[in-house]
Amino acid sequence: MPIVYTVLFIALIIGDQALKYYVVANIPTMTFHEFIPGVLSLTHITNTGAAWSMLEGKMIFFYIVTIVAVVILLYLFIKSDKKDYIYRFSLLFLLAGTIGNAIDRFTRHFVVDMFSFDFVNFPIFNLADTYITVGVILIIISLIFMTEGEKHSK
Repeated sequence: MPIVYTVLFIALIIGDQALKYYVVANIPTMTFHEFIPGVLSLTHITNTGAAWSMLEGKMIFFYIVTIVAVVILLYLFIKSDKKDYIYRFSLLFLLAGTIGNAIDRFTRHFVVDMFSFDFVNFPIFNLADTYITVGVILIIISLIFMTEGEKHSK
């Protein structure tokens, strides 16, 4: 893996885990601290499920899905065209988000969530979830560029 991918991947994982450590060490569970008034608060909740607490408590399922996802993402990254930078970065963000939450699941048996939007009723989420969202957006962008490239080559 070229150094830029390795450095970014490690930085993403460290950022996710450092923020989770800070939240656990400094914010009591279920308390809110305004970060950006009226927009974003930091809180400390634990989540034994997936997004929006779906499948709460089904840890064996999450262990299996996580392992399968990591293997598939690594395979796709290794097999991807080295010049398809957007696609490769999307896989990197997806992998970092998956591993960030997996570290929590395998060590704590729950995921630490901390970001709460104050202006809308939205589930509380963490940095790893944000990485996964960025990865999905980048995959969509990559697919649009691939589709456009195929149209122009015909």
